[in-house]
Amino acid sequence: MSLRALLQTTLAVTLAGCAAGPNYRRPALEAPAAWKEAAEGALWEEASPQDDAPRGPWWEVFDDPELNALEVQAVQVNQSIQAAVARLERARAVARLPKADLLPTLEMNPSYDHFQRTLGSFGGVGSLTNDEFRLPFDLSYEVDLWGKVRRSFEAARAEAQASQAAYETVLLSVTAETARTYFLLRALDAELEALRKTVDLRREAEQLIDQRAEAGLASELDRARVRAEVKTAEAESFAVERQRAESEHALAVLCGRTPSDFALPFKPLEALPPRVPPGIPSRALERRPDVAEAERLMAAANARIGVAKAAAFPVLTLTGSAGWQSAKLEHLITAGSEVWSMGPSLSVPLFAGGRNTANVKASRADHRQASAEYRRRVLVALQEVEDALAAIRLLAGQQDAQGGVVEASRHAATLSLDRYTQGLTSFLDVVDAERGRLDAERRTAQILGQRMAATILLIKALGGGWDEHSSTAAEATPSASSL
Repeated sequence: MSLRALLQTTLAVTLAGCAAGPNYRRPALEAPAAWKEAAEGALWEEASPQDDAPRGPWWEVFDDPELNALEVQAVQVNQSIQAAVARLERARAVARLPKADLLPTLEMNPSYDHFQRTLGSFGGVGSLTNDEFRLPFDLSYEVDLWGKVRRSFEAARAEAQASQAAYETVLLSVTAETARTYFLLRALDAELEALRKTVDLRREAEQLIDQRAEAGLASELDRARVRAEVKTAEAESFAVERQRAESEHALAVLCGRTPSDFALPFKPLEALPPRVPPGIPSRALERRPDVAEAERLMAAANARIGVAKAAAFPVLTLTGSAGWQSAKLEHLITAGSEVWSMGPSLSVPLFAGGRNTANVKASRADHRQASAEYRRRVLVALQEVEDALAAIRLLAGQQDAQGGVVEASRHAATLSLDRYTQGLTSFLDVVDAERGRLDAERRTAQILGQRMAATILLIKALGGGWDEHSSTAAEATPSASSL
């Protein structure tokens, strides 16, 4: 049989051969009929898998230019994202290694020998000294009869895709944390604004008490109380400023900058969170990169079962060598110096001490573990969506109620001060009313910040927002070419 005919036969056998192990089937997502925390299930609709859809700059939904600039810095410079990109590039490079086993290996192995051979026996009649120059090209090809190489490549490709999803998870986590920290800082600015106004009001009250005390209309106890209230508000301002500084430092690190070179101007949070349109959260599972990563790892574990099974089957290897061999270097590459050889070899595993059986059992256990992790992540995804929907709905109601608290507490503070100046009540009532007003205003700022955080949590739980972004928008995030 000629070399060409042998290769054609081998290729036909390889293509016709079956791959060991089970074929992978992507599991269906077990999604509920409706979201529990959505009003009458209005946020549910059927959707197709979209974990590979471009997410783009989802933070633009908040319509905050300063946040947009910070997110661009985080995407481009954040060190966690840079490390994830490096891991992704390595995974893609490693995934190409098994693919190389599908092709023959060709090597050139030149050699030179100088040897002496004795002529005759028992003392001999002399010796022969000679040289031998060889320039062979060796070809080796393992026929993938049982799909071991194909399963290895299948597993490696799935693991590379899992690394792509892991990169998307890091990217989503960093951008979400950047937005959450930014709005936390702005909510602290709103608290700080309320405290500063309170300090000013209490200093005005202190001046009023001093005037009344000089006129004999207020006691030293009232003067001590108002001074204590001024210092209390100042102390609370320092505490909030400390929290703001820590948030600003955390935001600097998220943006890949040193805290000493990073500063944000004072700007109290006033904007309301964006409205969540109906029908969108049904894409929660289809877009989440962590769920996609778990599914790809499950596919890789499934392919590893085939690799383990194929190890127990015979291995057919085709080898061939062709080149030149001569006793003199100047005659090496000539018509009379050609040498060649070819032939198959078969390796049949007879006894491995139970190693192959153990590897199959281990690979099946790995697959069961990957399947359980996939289902766990699906459940966590559902939980996070429900948590975010509940937080958005309940915090909106809480803020509406808190608006009434603020209005009533401000009115009570004004009335108590007026009644005190008229001599109708004690200054202690003024202190209590002022504390209530300050607590209500600070609580309003905190609730608004929590509403922003809940919206960010929903965006993250949905895998990166609820809008379909164009390819130009997706260019804001770094990515590498696919396999």
